[in-house]
Amino acid sequence: MMAEHGNPCDAQDATYCLNGASCYELSSMKAFSCVCRENYKGSRCELYELLAQSPDEQDRGLLAAVVIVGVLILVVLAVIIYYVVRMLMLKPNNQNNRNSREKKRMNV
Repeated sequence: MMAEHGNPCDAQDATYCLNGASCYELSSMKAFSCVCRENYKGSRCELYELLAQSPDEQDRGLLAAVVIVGVLILVVLAVIIYYVVRMLMLKPNNQNNRNSREKKRMNV
């Protein structure tokens, strides 16, 4: 029986394809071709492919929205922390400036 991919390989040549793939002989090219099972790829189906697929587009959109909101929260927190630290660093300087002005007024 002729398949789209050529004639099925005989038992000896069927070991050309790995991981349970179907082997076909391409008579016009005198070569073998493999039809891989799900999650396998490569010319001989030698590579296992870990796929992170969501069942539908809505899940992908939700995941993207969660990531974007998380990044925005981190940016806002970083800005708040920056200004709080800046205020704390400037506060002692302001007190020192006031104290020195008061001392100068008293001395005058």
